[in-house]
Amino acid sequence: MNWLAFSYSLSAKSSTLRVAVWRRLKRVGAVALAGGVYVLPSRDDCFEAFMWMAQEVRQAGGEALLIHVERVEGMADQDLIQLFREARQEDYLALTEQIVELEDALSQCSEPEARFDLKDKLDHLHKQHAEIARIDYFDCPERAALLARLTRLRQATLPEPLTPVAVPARDIADYRDARWVTRPMPYVDRAACAWLIRRFINPDATIRYATEPAADETPFDMADAEFSHQGDLCTFEVLLRAFDLDDPVLHAIGEIVHEIDLRDGLYARPQTEGVEALLRGWQQSGASDLEMEERGLLLFDGLRTALAADLRSP
Repeated sequence: MNWLAFSYSLSAKSSTLRVAVWRRLKRVGAVALAGGVYVLPSRDDCFEAFMWMAQEVRQAGGEALLIHVERVEGMADQDLIQLFREARQEDYLALTEQIVELEDALSQCSEPEARFDLKDKLDHLHKQHAEIARIDYFDCPERAALLARLTRLRQATLPEPLTPVAVPARDIADYRDARWVTRPMPYVDRAACAWLIRRFINPDATIRYATEPAADETPFDMADAEFSHQGDLCTFEVLLRAFDLDDPVLHAIGEIVHEIDLRDGLYARPQTEGVEALLRGWQQSGASDLEMEERGLLLFDGLRTALAADLRSP
């Protein structure tokens, strides 16, 4: 297995930078070996993190060394992997203590409203879990176990569920040549639906943005449309069910779209805030309907790839 090794030295006058570099090493999940050497797996994101640290140290008059190594003398790959897992296990243990506190608090809440008031704390724990998982390079078993506990907690904080929505099944073949229409100024639900239509129903679909549909058009995310919000489902989720697009990655995207669109606290994915910030920025910049669609295609393509990689990990 290939590794990245990083070491640096700074003068005694550079105490502020020394602390800053130490904190960044912790944030990227580097493991410290003897002699002031830090190690990360050989990955593009890890290389970039070390590279910028090395540049900053050199600009401050210090010395930095970044090298690729195939093995560390005196340590097997499994020994190094175990060091990474032990470091993340400590992080997960600290998170577990906070989860136990929240579980105890929930057990003392008898009213649904009181349980829902604890959602902000739960959102914070989800973010902490995501931060640890981001540097959990070798998939500690605690990762999946804690995520399952957080998921159960989220269900416990939610109000009583609405009656399940029955979405009539549709055949994709019947919509291959459909002309689609939705409201102008597309935001998260409409942008995601346009992406879903182009990627999974008809790559060459015609999508028009207007306040009223024509007689030969299939409207989506509009009042009284064939495909629109139903119950507590956003339009993207309705399309997934209607066309039986049973893909875990698409359902993960659906959770992000749902939370941005409905803000009911049902789902907590770490990508949600970033997706919302991008879409809001593009909309506030005055992007046209077609520009929003084109940018949305790139955004959701990238999101699909990233989520697929996450879901492949245990």
